[in-house]
Amino acid sequence: MEKVETLEEFYRRKFDWMPDSLKNEIGHFNLFPLEPIPQGSTRALPYKRRDYYKIMLVIGEVEFNYADKVILVTKPSLVFSNPQIPYKCEYLDKIKGGCYCIFNPQFFDKFGNLSQYSVFQPSGNHIFELTDSQPEEVNYIYKKMSDELNSDYIHKYDLLRNLVFELLHFAMKMQPASGLSQQPINASKRIATLFLELLERQFPIDENHPNIHLRSASEFADQLNVHVNHLNRAVKEITLKTTTQIIAERILQEAKIMLKHSNWNVAEIAYALGFTEVTHFNNFFKKHLQTSPLKFRNV
Repeated sequence: MEKVETLEEFYRRKFDWMPDSLKNEIGHFNLFPLEPIPQGSTRALPYKRRDYYKIMLVIGEVEFNYADKVILVTKPSLVFSNPQIPYKCEYLDKIKGGCYCIFNPQFFDKFGNLSQYSVFQPSGNHIFELTDSQPEEVNYIYKKMSDELNSDYIHKYDLLRNLVFELLHFAMKMQPASGLSQQPINASKRIATLFLELLERQFPIDENHPNIHLRSASEFADQLNVHVNHLNRAVKEITLKTTTQIIAERILQEAKIMLKHSNWNVAEIAYALGFTEVTHFNNFFKKHLQTSPLKFRNV
């Protein structure tokens, strides 16, 4: 399972090419039009973190899914995302227009601390609904970005950083968007569902996907950007089981499948399932099934 989408993976997923500027010591910046994904396409933005920043002007209907809320955007809006906050988008075929810039943390190295601004903080407002006249103002900023990016000016990246700050302050001077439609959902159910989705995406184990990355409740909580106590309460409320119990049951299920249907030895299976020692795996297996992995395989 890929816990974080890198810039390289973004370019492979979207364009199937890699810009040379990714190797730039000054960091990476780029700008793209926001275009709808054709209906029926399999492309989508899955629920995960990215290792880059994105500032989007969205025109159309888009649903942004966070760990504890869903926000439906129906009016032109500015949307800020960063490496600390996982999210996914839906209704991407309903986008009518817009644009976005992406940049990595290195691009602002020694030029400012972006995490001090509320739009990039977990508790901050990340979506700003625009008035009828404001999309034109925002488009003008993106137009200046495009002009600078395509110019030969030696200090163009300084200007691009200033334009990023211009977008940032443009949004923060606005009142939080009260008109955004926060879907009436059960927050506990949503968190529990996302936890189960993250858990299941780690399987099946095979040669192309040789091990799992998330084993503990705290690791899942970090990935979902919620406190571990919040995750544990939500999972218990919805499933009537503890987070640790569900993780153990799924690992046990995968262990049984691999023992019966793969040619991996017990040690390989143990390490693939996140056990640092084979004896830990043996003890875990015996605790739940009252038999050893090897005996289970040979029955």
